[in-house]
Amino acid sequence: MKAWAVVEAGKPLEPIDLPTPEPMGTEVLLEVTHCGVCHSDLHFWHGYYDLGGGNKLKLSDRGVTLPRAPGHEIVGRVVRLGPYATGVSVGDLRVVYPWIGCGKCQRCRDGEDNMCTEQQTLGVIRHGGFGSHVVAPHPRYLVDPGTVDPAVAATYACSGITVYGAVRKVMPLAPDDPVVLIGAGGLGLSAIAMLKALGHRAIVSVDIGADKRQAALDSGATAVVDGKADNVTQAIGAAAGGQVKAVIDFVNNDATARAGFDALAKGGKFVAVGIGGGMITLSLSGMVFRGLSVAGSLTGSPQDLREVMALAESGRLAPLPVTRVPKDEANAALARLEDGTVTGRLVLVG
Repeated sequence: MKAWAVVEAGKPLEPIDLPTPEPMGTEVLLEVTHCGVCHSDLHFWHGYYDLGGGNKLKLSDRGVTLPRAPGHEIVGRVVRLGPYATGVSVGDLRVVYPWIGCGKCQRCRDGEDNMCTEQQTLGVIRHGGFGSHVVAPHPRYLVDPGTVDPAVAATYACSGITVYGAVRKVMPLAPDDPVVLIGAGGLGLSAIAMLKALGHRAIVSVDIGADKRQAALDSGATAVVDGKADNVTQAIGAAAGGQVKAVIDFVNNDATARAGFDALAKGGKFVAVGIGGGMITLSLSGMVFRGLSVAGSLTGSPQDLREVMALAESGRLAPLPVTRVPKDEANAALARLEDGTVTGRLVLVG
């Protein structure tokens, strides 16, 4: 097994050789064919997550040991089965659900692995898709991509279920009630496609990049806002025709969160998705008097992945733009993502 791995936090990924895992019990060994490059991989690469206010969550705080191959948006081909693995066959192509739970707690028994407190996430605790092989603990974590382009299908394991979960948190809304999406990167464009797939018609996208705003319009946003405007909250109101019932922030720095929260109408919902290290001060009494809600949205469940794949297979969920990059250019891919020069999603192949 070969892998591009974080050997030292903040340093370039290095190619390493590892023993190819032997699947045991219900485990399934897959050879990775496609792996999306996500902003979470950037944070992992740097060795910490910015919690805001000068606080950081280090890799070691999450139980991570190095070297570790990142990557959690994975499609792979089954190459070997543990003796008790059923429901898949050698040669099958599958999307791999990466947010593996302990399998024992109530959340896992309820199918909510993403809410497990003892996660064994691929690309974080376990080697991920920047390696040549990954191990799924059980076939229930594998979803058939059907006729969907596997490069696009890989992104549904994170960006797809993440936006699906976030969008569901602001529903129900009338199709013409504006939903504001802050950030028009991979997640923001995925959210536009998801809202359209679910029948929503009024979508306002906010981004600081003119090219990203144009990409949002091309993807179906009904209005865009320059995130560098003098008063972004006011600009959101102008684009949306007033205060809004729903804001989803895929950036979540101080400025974006403040602008988005302040744009809410009475009874509005603000959903935090990005991990940009932002912090804002809220009046709790003000939230009571205006009936406001603030919620974090943490990826999605295995069932969410199955539902997103079904939407994609039906043709209702439009594919986001993907750029295929050879896996040995993983460092360059991360650098491009950090520079903000990526439209849509980068996917490692080969």
